[in-house]
Amino acid sequence: MTTPSLHAAEPSDDDSASPARFGARRIVPTGLNRSPSSAVAHRLLDLLLGESMRPGDRLPGERALAEELGVGRSAVREAISALEVLGVVETRAGSGTYLRSGTSELLPSTLSWSLLMDQERTAELSVVRGALERSAAQLAALTATAEQKAELTGIVEDQRAAADDPEGYVAADVAFHRVLAQIGGNALVGELLATTRTLLRVWFERSVDNREDIDRAILEHGMIAEAVAAGDAAAAGMAMEQHMATAAERLLRDTTPSA
Repeated sequence: MTTPSLHAAEPSDDDSASPARFGARRIVPTGLNRSPSSAVAHRLLDLLLGESMRPGDRLPGERALAEELGVGRSAVREAISALEVLGVVETRAGSGTYLRSGTSELLPSTLSWSLLMDQERTAELSVVRGALERSAAQLAALTATAEQKAELTGIVEDQRAAADDPEGYVAADVAFHRVLAQIGGNALVGELLATTRTLLRVWFERSVDNREDIDRAILEHGMIAEAVAAGDAAAAGMAMEQHMATAAERLLRDTTPSA
């Protein structure tokens, strides 16, 4: 039985995603810090920036891309997820993945962040996020009302209750950091944190399958909430710093290429 390739399009592919126009070639990750999914994402960006595709065109299927590029389907899936988070492509249920219109305006910003997701850049972005989150925690401890303290504690309880529900847990995790930033009252800090969390979301979602990571995050959130409730800015900052250290450790673990 012969192995299918991009030169024999999958049944779901149409002319807009034909192999000749897409021009895919085998990928070999370069550099110590580049994972297969990062290499795939960079190659896809090269193609999307070129003349081979137009807004509205459909990408070849996941299986065909994986075979032609010489990587696993999981690497292709993660690369497409990263591009979708950044708004470069959109996935339509039952139809496929398409290049979004207006991409030309978005791509320079995307490239300037050097995302998608080299380990070095992921580590740098984690440091930026950590500094912002520490500031948010300290501000919250200084300004939180009794009602806001209760809300933050309640979100931690929601996380504990949703520990076995990935969707519910992620929603509560995002809510904790969003509400913490809101309590601090600095809108710019909140906006910057929302941006960094969006850029790192591809890697956040991996941890919901690891119960040890979930339990540790809930414990650390609880310590932050307690410090905020006590009005102790120094303790809140230290608790958040510890939380960001473990988050960075997890991100680097998940973005390090397998041997």
